[in-house]
Amino acid sequence: MKISDDEPLEKAIRRFKRMVEKEGIIRDFKKREYFEKPSAIRNRKRKAMERKQLKKLRKTLSNSRY
Repeated sequence: MKISDDEPLEKAIRRFKRMVEKEGIIRDFKKREYFEKPSAIRNRKRKAMERKQLKKLRKTLSNSRY
């Protein structure tokens, strides 16, 4: 990341934070901070998929009642 001479430091820091969030660097670092067993990864993904499906089902049911 290059900072121009006329750019304020606060603006550059905000731009850097936005860039890091967009790239997902911190999220990826936190995910890899500790080792997670492959079975735990599968279980986490399966539970997330179940939650997503239940949410979608609830949404379709609530829309069909009207």
